[in-house]
Amino acid sequence: MIKNYFALYSQKYASKWLVLAIDLAIVMTTFCMAYFIRFNFSLDFNVEQFTLQLPFIFSVALISFLIVGSFKSVIRHTGFTDVINLFKSVGLIAFIIAVCVLFNNRLQLISNFTVPKTIIVLHAIISFLFLSASRLVFKMAFKHLKCKLLSTKRILIYGAGDQGIITYNALLNNTAFSYIVVGFIDDNVKKKGKNIDGVPIMAFNRITSEFAAANNIDEIVVASVGIGPARLIALVDNLSDVDVKITKVPPIENWINGELSSTQIKQVQIEDLLGRAPIEINNPNLENEFTGETVLVTGAAGSIGSELVRQLAEFNVKHLILVDQAESPLYDVEQDLKRAGKRSYTAIVADIRDGLRIDSIFQEYKPTMVFHAAAYKHVPLMEKTPYEAIKINVNGTKLLADTASRYSVKKFVFVSTDKAVNPTSVMGATKRMAEMYITCLQKESKTKFITTRFGNVLGSNGSVIPLFKKQIDKGGPLTVTDSEITRYFMTIPEASQLVLEAGTMGKGGEIFIFDMGESVKIFDLAKNMIKLSGLRYPEDIDIKITGLRPGEKLYEELLANGENTLSTYHKKILISKTRELDYEKIKTSIEELCITNRFQNNNIVLKMKRLIPEYKSNNSDYERFDKRVQTYKKNKGLVTSTTDKNLANS
Repeated sequence: MIKNYFALYSQKYASKWLVLAIDLAIVMTTFCMAYFIRFNFSLDFNVEQFTLQLPFIFSVALISFLIVGSFKSVIRHTGFTDVINLFKSVGLIAFIIAVCVLFNNRLQLISNFTVPKTIIVLHAIISFLFLSASRLVFKMAFKHLKCKLLSTKRILIYGAGDQGIITYNALLNNTAFSYIVVGFIDDNVKKKGKNIDGVPIMAFNRITSEFAAANNIDEIVVASVGIGPARLIALVDNLSDVDVKITKVPPIENWINGELSSTQIKQVQIEDLLGRAPIEINNPNLENEFTGETVLVTGAAGSIGSELVRQLAEFNVKHLILVDQAESPLYDVEQDLKRAGKRSYTAIVADIRDGLRIDSIFQEYKPTMVFHAAAYKHVPLMEKTPYEAIKINVNGTKLLADTASRYSVKKFVFVSTDKAVNPTSVMGATKRMAEMYITCLQKESKTKFITTRFGNVLGSNGSVIPLFKKQIDKGGPLTVTDSEITRYFMTIPEASQLVLEAGTMGKGGEIFIFDMGESVKIFDLAKNMIKLSGLRYPEDIDIKITGLRPGEKLYEELLANGENTLSTYHKKILISKTRELDYEKIKTSIEELCITNRFQNNNIVLKMKRLIPEYKSNNSDYERFDKRVQTYKKNKGLVTSTTDKNLANS
C-alpha cells in the first residue's frame, strides 16, 4: 500500500507557495539564531527592537524570494542552478537590509531601528546553509524512499562527457524507476579514478562479466557520441556470460525539445554492430537533381522502395508516382505520406509485367525519372520457380525499361543485388540478365540507364534480422544455414541514400557498387542478437545449423570475374567496369527467354546458363546442367576461361 501511495504521489510536486512559506519560516528562524549566536545564546539584547525587526525581515525576505523566484524550483531535482538562485535570494535579503539600515541611520526615519552588521552577515550565512540543506535533505529522503519502494536498476553509463552527465541526470530524474548509477566507463585514461557527483569513472577493461555479476549490473547505457561499432561489439562480447541489457542514448538532434528523457534511451540495435561507421551522404546536388521532377518508383511498398519514396518526398519533386502490386503495404506507405503532410503523390496498384498498364501510367503521368525497385528476391523460392523469376525480374524490367526509353525518361535507376555477381541461383541470374538488358538498351536510347548493386539490407522484408527476431520471440532456436556463411549488410536508409546518390551522378550505362565494409558472419550476428535481447547463447537460446539452401552462396561478392572498379567523388560509391557484351545477341536472347513457356523451367535455366558464362548453380538441382553447358560452349567455341576449359574436358 505504501509503495502504491508513493508511486502515485511521486508524480506530483509540492506547491511553490508551500515552498515559499517554508523558505520564509527558515529565514525567520535563522534570524533568531543569528541573534542568539551574536549574544552568546542569551536574551541579553533589546527585545523590543528585535520584535520590531521581525516583520521587516519577513517583508524583505518575501520581496527577495519573489524577485529571484528560488521557491519555484522542483525540490527533488535540486541542482547547482537552484543553489545559485538561493545564494542570489540570500544576498539580495542582506543587501536590502543593509541599505535600509544605512538610510535609516542617516535620515532617522524610524527612531531606534537598526540591525547590527554582524547580525546581517551571520543571518545571510546561516540562511544560505539552512535553505540549501533543507533542499538537500528532502532530495536525499526522496531518493532513499524511491530506492526502497520502486523497482531499482543498477546502471553503468558508457561515456563520462557532457552527454554522459546529461544521461546521468535524466536517469536520476525518472519517476517510474529508481536508477542507481554504479559508475561511468570512459576511454579517456585521464578521467580514470575521478568521480562525477560521487560516482567513480572506470576504464573500459574493468567491465567484464565478473565485474557485472559482482556489482549486480542490470544495464549499460551507451552515452558516448564517439563510440564505434567495434567498441560496441567488444562490450557485447565482454558481457557474454551475464544477463546485462545494453542500451543507447539517441543523437542530440533527436532529443525532445532539446532535452533527454530516460524513455528515449533505447536498446542497442543490430545495426549498431555492423563493424563500420554509418554511411552518410550530404550532397546538396540531390535537391537540385529532383526539384521539379516527376519521379516513378516501382516496388514502392517494399523495404527499399518505401524508403526511396520517403526520402524523395523530402525533396521539391513535382510529383511522386508509387507503383506496386501489393495493395495493403502500398496503402500503408500512402498513409505515411498523408500523415507527413505530403500532397504531390499518386499511389497506383499495378503489375510491372502488364505492358499496357505500364504504358498507360507513363502516358498519363509522364515521369521524368524512374527508380525500379520491384523484384522477386527470395533465393530458395525463385530456385523452385524460374519462370516467375524471369517474368518479374527480367521481363518486368524489360517492359519498364522499354517504356521509359520510348517516353524519353531522363534517368532510369535499376536496383540490383550482389547476388547478380557470379550468380549461383536463379534469382541472382535473373538480376544479372536485367543488368545486361538495360546495358544493351543504353546503346540505342536517350534515357540514361543506371544500375546499383548492394548486399543484404538490415530489417528489409524477409531478411535475416526479422527472422531472428521472430525466432527469439518464440524461444529459439535461431537457424543459420552454415557456421561460416557471411554477408554484406547495410541499413535501409543507407541503401536508399546511395541509390539516390548513384542516380544523381550516373551518366548512363554504369553499374554502381557500394563499399559496405567487411562482410559479417551470420553466426556471429545471431549470437549478438541473442545477447542484445538480454539472453544467453546457448543457455537460453541455441543456434541450429540447417545447411545451405538451394542456390545459396557461402560468401557474397561485389564484383564478377573480369570486373574491376573506378572511383567516384564519394569514397563509398564505385563504378564497376564490366566486360564487353555482344549487345545485339544478348538483347535478342533475353527477349526470346522472356516469352518461354511457364512449363519449361529446365529450358529457362539452360538458356540463362548459356547467356551468363559465370552462372554456376550451387546446392541446386540445376547443377546437373553446368557440365552440359560447358560442353555446349566448347562445341560452339565459347569456352574462354581456364576454369571453363577444365570443366568442359572433365
